[in-house]
Parts: sequence; structure tokens; C-alpha cells
Amino acid sequence: MSTYPMTVQGADALREELVYLKQTKRPEIVASIAEAREHGDLKENAEYHAAREEQGFCEGRIQDIEGKLGNAQVIDITKIPNTHKVIFGVTVTLLNIDTDAEVTYQIVGDDEADIKNNRISVNSPIARALIGKTVDSEVEVKTPGGVVEYEIISVEHK
Repeated sequence: MSTYPMTVQGADALREELVYLKQTKRPEIVASIAEAREHGDLKENAEYHAAREEQGFCEGRIQDIEGKLGNAQVIDITKIPNTHKVIFGVTVTLLNIDTDAEVTYQIVGDDEADIKNNRISVNSPIARALIGKTVDSEVEVKTPGGVVEYEIISVEHK
């Protein structure tokens, strides 16, 4: 079975979502189904079918989260010595050599990736190009728009 790399914060977020789904969402859905049943004929009851569909999505997500947490490899970056190398969990600041634009990313697990919050998956092309490199290294990243060259300005363990 494969393991899923995950930061401590990512694992905590999944646990919180699991608790919410099991303790809040699931009982709400059960109540919705019970209320819809009281309205009579289930064949033509749209509320009942919608509640059952929502229940299916909720149970599927619960199973998905439990599976991921069961196979998670939680990595606490604060317990790893800072060697100024890019590894899973670090926050790296890059300088685009062509445009002089700076960008900062945290390298996280697939489920934690959120480009709007500058969190990229360890399996993304940028992260794969950066892993193992050190500060002041130049890296080439193959993107759909062509090759982009970056210089690593800083690597932080947060």
C-alpha cells in the first residue's frame, strides 16, 4: 500500500473535517432523510432523493479521509534540521530569472495543495524540479508555456 506524504497541518485539517462530517453533517443528513420520509411517497419525493444523494457523498468523503489518514506519512518539518535544501514541507522563495518576479511556495501533499494560498503539491512540476536543490541554485521548470528558470532565494522550515 502506498503512503501519502502530509504536513502536520494537513493531517490536522483532515481530522477536523472527519470529525465535522461524522458528528455534525451525518446527523443533519439523517434528520433530512427522516423528514423527507414523512412527506409520503418516496418514488416522487425529490427531497428524499437529494438527501440520500448527499448522504452518499458524505459517506464517500468519510471513507476517503479515513483511507488517507490511515496511509498518511505525516512529516513534521520543524523536527528536521534545516540544511537549506528544498524538501517536503519547506517554504521556498523563488526569483523568476526572466521577469525578476518573486514567488513563495510551500511544498505540501496532494490533498493540501492550494495554489491560491501558494501551497503546491510535492508532485507538481515546480516542486519536483526544486526537491534536493539548495539556496542560490538555479532550476529549470518545464511548464506548458515553455521552460521557466528560477533562482532559489530562501528555504524556510516553518
